[in-house]
Amino acid sequence: MSDNNGKVVTEVVAKAKRRTFTADYKKQILKEVDACKADPGAIGAVLRREGLYSSHLTTWRRERELRGLDGLTAKRRGPNPSPVDERDGKIAELEKQLSKWKARAERAEILCDVQKKVSSLLGIPLASNDETP
Repeated sequence: MSDNNGKVVTEVVAKAKRRTFTADYKKQILKEVDACKADPGAIGAVLRREGLYSSHLTTWRRERELRGLDGLTAKRRGPNPSPVDERDGKIAELEKQLSKWKARAERAEILCDVQKKVSSLLGIPLASNDETP
């Protein structure tokens, strides 16, 4: 495409977005289509007026038959969330405490090693565990 000056102009087209329909809208359309059973041309007129396909009706009817009117509501996409187990919180808390106590034990061991090295450098004999009251 070019403008009046002969320059080429690119046209940016909006990205297509999937249409979503509310449960109320689906119920309304199905009710209206079910009322048109006597006149087959009326169903096509409703579909053209609303910009729908016959596959929409097929899918919506199947959902309505399987799950009733609740089947017409939108479903969340993706994997089903796993149920929360009460023990998971307790396990996480205990693991946190364990890591805290491990860190304290490592610091205590390092401190003991430093004390031993300092006493050997200064020539101060350390009392053994048997000698302490």
